[in-house]
Amino acid sequence: MVQPLIFRKGLDLKDAVKGDLARDYHSAVVDDIRAQDFTYESGRLTIHLAREFGFCYGVDRAVDYAYQARKRFEQQRVFLTGEIIHNPHVNDKLRTAGIRFLSDPGEPSPPLGPGDVVIIPAFGVTVHELARLQALGCTLVDTTCGSVLNVWKNVTRYAREGFTAVIHGKVKHEETQATASQALKVPGGRYLVVLDRQETGRVCDYIRHGGNAAEFMAAFGAAASAGFDPDVDLGRIGLANQTTMLMSESLEIADMLREAMADRYGAEALADRYRAFDTICSATQERQDAVLSLLDAEPIDLMLVVGGYNSSNTCNLARICADRVPTYHIADVDRLESPDRVRHRPVPPPDHPPGPVPEEVATGWLPRSGPVRIGLTAGASTPNNIIGMVVERLAAFANDPA
Repeated sequence: MVQPLIFRKGLDLKDAVKGDLARDYHSAVVDDIRAQDFTYESGRLTIHLAREFGFCYGVDRAVDYAYQARKRFEQQRVFLTGEIIHNPHVNDKLRTAGIRFLSDPGEPSPPLGPGDVVIIPAFGVTVHELARLQALGCTLVDTTCGSVLNVWKNVTRYAREGFTAVIHGKVKHEETQATASQALKVPGGRYLVVLDRQETGRVCDYIRHGGNAAEFMAAFGAAASAGFDPDVDLGRIGLANQTTMLMSESLEIADMLREAMADRYGAEALADRYRAFDTICSATQERQDAVLSLLDAEPIDLMLVVGGYNSSNTCNLARICADRVPTYHIADVDRLESPDRVRHRPVPPPDHPPGPVPEEVATGWLPRSGPVRIGLTAGASTPNNIIGMVVERLAAFANDPA
């Protein structure tokens, strides 16, 4: 059987799509703000832009490869397994370019087969899904981020060494699902996904004191691998993270698990019982650090965080900001409806159950008189053109004589 082609390093068309990418995502406004020490001034408005924001290397690479794939395979059907990144503007651009999404209703029609091209997004896909696509004979363009691949290596190593992978992440997130599947490549591999400190606390209680296994499994459900036995599988654990989680929370979770294992088995047994590696990607950390530095350095009246509502790294930026100043997380420029109305995703409280948070409308969000100082940042999947349009709309609102 001839193995299908897998492109992992582009398709040698970078120069050919450079103009299309600049047209769709570049912003002269953002370039000017960078040149002005990340500050924009217009009338009574001052905007301070975080020094790290927007597209990271992995996202930029994934979008670039998708454009290359569409150009290279102009006469073939080109699909994405799902959203290439969590940004509606970018995904709509790809649909307009003729790339179809397997996650859309009715797709694929007709079914996939040899001759079809499938792009794997930056989050990666599960081991099972990759094998299925290869078995169908599809040509694959793999844009999986290098930071994600690094997590996969650690999870696979955990499984080979007999450790259960405890993954700090969102169980329904594409990256976490793909990461968890890596543990299952190894016979006997196990995983458990924890969302936050509260869920980790439950795991730590079980490590320390044991408990009712059926109740434990009822609480975690699909967040654990099939056949998971907490009485056995929490005896040796290795921590990994979805790369876009909040770094401070991941570090706290690492400490919680380490202390629980030490309490149960003794500090001298940790080397054989516990593993942990920092698998938060550098771009995620840089954006979190940059927004904290901005909040420390500048007197800000409010923060705007721009990015998809299902973007984990963007939601975590909003969480950081909301602890300090009034914060509005908007998906796109059109959420800025008027100087008095903004549609935004509120930052949920810590005890909010997992799942989507509905948009809300806030009124009176922009001070109507006097100087106004706005902090601005954007998630790693937000292109510069959207950021530039947000700046222009803010200037128009702030200086509206009405």
